[in-house]
Amino acid sequence: MYGLKSTVDDLAQRIARGERAALGRGITLVESRRADHQADARALLERLMPLTGRSHRIGLTGVPGAGKSTTIEALGTNLTAAGKSVAVLAVDPSSGRTGGSILGDKTRMEKLAADPNAFIRPSPSSGTLGGVARKTREAMLLCEAAGFDIVIVETVGVGQSETVVAGMVDFFLALLIPAGGDELQGIKKGLIELADMIVINKADIDPKLAERSARDYRAALHILTPASPDWTPPVLTASGLKNEGVDVLWSQIERHRQVMTATGAFDARRAGQNILWMWSQVNERLETAFRTSEAVAALVPDLERQVREGKLPASVAGERLLAAFGMV
Repeated sequence: MYGLKSTVDDLAQRIARGERAALGRGITLVESRRADHQADARALLERLMPLTGRSHRIGLTGVPGAGKSTTIEALGTNLTAAGKSVAVLAVDPSSGRTGGSILGDKTRMEKLAADPNAFIRPSPSSGTLGGVARKTREAMLLCEAAGFDIVIVETVGVGQSETVVAGMVDFFLALLIPAGGDELQGIKKGLIELADMIVINKADIDPKLAERSARDYRAALHILTPASPDWTPPVLTASGLKNEGVDVLWSQIERHRQVMTATGAFDARRAGQNILWMWSQVNERLETAFRTSEAVAALVPDLERQVREGKLPASVAGERLLAAFGMV
């Protein structure tokens, strides 16, 4: 299917024209682990790079059951009604049996999925930290090249490394639910520090409790050092289900871009993300080369057995694998 320069060129042209089938095919290509597909994916991205960087990149994370998909559907339909085009990269939990995506998010956003100005792509997290797919960054670039005004990355939930999400978007939104008492104890400090905005969702169920939760988070933010001296993360209440407060949510996202663009912080953030992205690609290629090395693979079973049985220190086993790879 791939492997020919003309095929990659044709796919790039079709994506640039905004063809949804081609965009889906391109994302499938960049997500593939086959070496020949990865070579084609790099060629595809190189051809499309001049068309990227124009979208507003939004990351959305939150605790399970916070209503992420419902809120995204409300926000997305509001934006398309206003003439914007929206792409949603909804990262689903991977199936433990097959490693594939459960694909629940697309079925939960039926209205947005049917919108001609929207594109929803569920992808499996495949165990990646931070609840993002292995190639979410590349998929985001393809959506930008296809001409989408806004790209929203919905994550699996509050994972082990929210920095992965925050490190690829312009605005990082944490969606939480109202709760009483010691709810702050259950939320990671790191998430609050990374968020550009906190939204207490499902406020329609108990407005007073939602506002009390919002006050608690505002108080918590006052004692933390903000990620940027130019922006104090607002804490809002909303109801994605009833589309209440979602317009205010978006107005804050737009205000953030205006403020950060005026100070130069918006471009600086993207530039820094690009450098981190470059090194993540290097690390990924090195790990792939290491794990697919025949010399390394030949030693792995015996070394793992000895480490498991306590007969060999893990550090020594690691040194032997690195030596087999030619790094010692």
